[in-house]
Amino acid sequence: MNLDLTGTTAVVTGASKGIGLATVRALVAQGAQVVAGARTPGEELRALTPHALAVDLAVAGGPERLIEHARAELGGIDLLVNNVGGNPAPFGGFLSVSDEHWDHVLELNLMSTVRATRAALPSLLERGGAIVNIASANARLAQPAVVAYAAAKAALLNLGKALADEFGPRGVRVNTISPGPVLTPLWTGADSAGEAMAGQYGLTTAELVEQIPQLAGMTTGAMAAPEEVAALVLLLASGAVPSMRGAELVLDGGLLKAI
Repeated sequence: MNLDLTGTTAVVTGASKGIGLATVRALVAQGAQVVAGARTPGEELRALTPHALAVDLAVAGGPERLIEHARAELGGIDLLVNNVGGNPAPFGGFLSVSDEHWDHVLELNLMSTVRATRAALPSLLERGGAIVNIASANARLAQPAVVAYAAAKAALLNLGKALADEFGPRGVRVNTISPGPVLTPLWTGADSAGEAMAGQYGLTTAELVEQIPQLAGMTTGAMAAPEEVAALVLLLASGAVPSMRGAELVLDGGLLKAI
């Protein structure tokens, strides 16, 4: 299967670590030029692409600025990977979640995609491009401890299907990837959601990470690697499966099973 992306220009949001960084690495390895947006682009990201931009994607104007930067740098966009997102604390259930927290989670996980997509669509329509949204298994798995995050990802999944229906006839392929637990700094980093969750259960972060696959009922017994998600992005970006429109590719280690 030919996944060569030479000549493709791509934008990846939330690109400084985890799934975003793995996606940038995979796209560059296949010949794509990548504009990468992150609040704090690190050395590893800047080594992969000269087009890394420091930008807050969770505020109005941030995603638009990234897309404007991409068009100025590369002339147009063939691929938009809406990866930015997160699952910040608290983890105490519905009544512990304030309006401010709801606003932050929705801005980060949903509105960032809405704004980046709206800004990129003129170029994507002109070039017959593709959009890949990174949702979560929580889009289908309602868990009170992450109620705001799960609701935002469910909305993102629905958004992708609506975009595919509206813009598919005009040549833009829109699909969604829904990972389960992925071994990224979201789980392992200092001040991460994983650290906060571990503290609630009286565990170290390492202990929580080790136990998550079993607690979640993952048949693989292990978290996915971010490179696995990046591999699916390559598949969808390459046009190797042009009839895939409005689809959801689930990469969850057997977490969802019959759901």
